[in-house]
Amino acid sequence: MKFATLRPAPDQPPLVALIDAAGQHYWPLNELVPEFQGDMQQLLRDWASLAARIAPKGEGRLLDAARLEPPIHPHRNMFCVGKNYFEHAAEFSHSGYDSSTTADDVIPKFPIIFTKAYNTLIAHGDDIPRHAEVTRQLDYEAEFAVIIGKGGRGIKRANAYDHVWGYTIANDVTARDLQQQHKQWHLGKSLDGLCPMGPWIVTADEVDRDDATIKCWVNGELRQDARLDQLIFDVPTLIETLSAGIELKPGDVILTGTPVGVGIGFNPPRFLQAGDIVRIEVEGMGALENRVGD
Repeated sequence: MKFATLRPAPDQPPLVALIDAAGQHYWPLNELVPEFQGDMQQLLRDWASLAARIAPKGEGRLLDAARLEPPIHPHRNMFCVGKNYFEHAAEFSHSGYDSSTTADDVIPKFPIIFTKAYNTLIAHGDDIPRHAEVTRQLDYEAEFAVIIGKGGRGIKRANAYDHVWGYTIANDVTARDLQQQHKQWHLGKSLDGLCPMGPWIVTADEVDRDDATIKCWVNGELRQDARLDQLIFDVPTLIETLSAGIELKPGDVILTGTPVGVGIGFNPPRFLQAGDIVRIEVEGMGALENRVGD
């Protein structure tokens, strides 16, 4: 199933909606299950009692008439993974922007974890803030994102997928000059609006993690094209690593890393400019598209 957070009209509050397979129609969840009046976080908490009762009724409403919101608002920073595809690890390490690499450490031996602040979240269709007064080197990063459904600490690899509720698409937009200047990545990753996410969350049972592709286009030019099984550290490894000393909670979001083809990988680098259109697709999950603002 697919679930989005949306506003049926500008003057109406956001609600959780079931989305059809084609991504064209929706059903407000509070109409399918009248006693449900919560947000996406509440849906995660109540999933065990609600899942069997959720089914579309009638034709639904046209999704084009609604405004999508970020599908979930996590209660804390998002967990992110750096250099988690082999070819991207090489392109980043050779770019001159990577302060985390030594000559014998181009491919990480352990997951590189950082966080991206939740003030960065924007929805499918929203403009990515240009932040021209702060950065001249805005870059895109197509990412497959994991939504935790069942929390826990000390989760083992073998049980990791039991804790995953669903997946979504994210763009880990980065101010490369800030990333380089400040050495630590948080500031360059966490300017307001630098994490488009959506358009919805797809429940884990509908995603072929072993065969799906992730692709990114800028102004119609294919820049990134990889398979999810090319991750250096797979989803179970990431969950085991994070939960070893941090209790994961329902609604936590993990961005699993970006493949080769980001702007700094070109010579000269190809940074985002005002008016550019970034489109990211994960096979079977739909597409996230955003314009860079003026």
